[in-house]
Amino acid sequence: MVKSGLTQTLLVKTSGNDIPAVDTNNLERTRQGGKLVQAGFTLVELVMIIVVLGILAVVAIPRFGDITESSKVSATKKEMQSLKVAIAGSADAIAGGRYVDRGFEGDVGFVPSLLQDLVVKPDSVSVYDKLTGLGWNGPYIDSTDNNYLKDSWDVSYVYQPSNRRIISVGGSDSIIIGF
Repeated sequence: MVKSGLTQTLLVKTSGNDIPAVDTNNLERTRQGGKLVQAGFTLVELVMIIVVLGILAVVAIPRFGDITESSKVSATKKEMQSLKVAIAGSADAIAGGRYVDRGFEGDVGFVPSLLQDLVVKPDSVSVYDKLTGLGWNGPYIDSTDNNYLKDSWDVSYVYQPSNRRIISVGGSDSIIIGF
């Protein structure tokens, strides 16, 4: 055996040449005090690691659940606000002293009986007349995949035109927007 610096190499003699046979630094077993000792983790150490990871998971998962819930609430409120503007218009959108975004109610004169009336003209409503500025001038909201009809929990909105409100009941608490 030849010792050089930090490495130990076993040499095999063959016809006058020394050939490295085994590099002891790469062995998983070493000799200490004449006994063969294996390097690695004990069962107790592995169990402790699993317990610590389990505790971390128990603490972290509810926090991620809260983040998911709060983002669904935020997205639903934003969508419900868009529905409100589509129905009642936006008083903030003024150009030339006139309301630009009048919504369904501003164009037709009453609130829609169904949320679908924001996308498809109801038979009982006339088409928009540019001269009078009255009639259905929609669609008033993006209708891609009919996503505007459901909240972030994939539950349909409760639309109450007589009470002038939209309710989301998908989350743990109901969200109510009046218009």
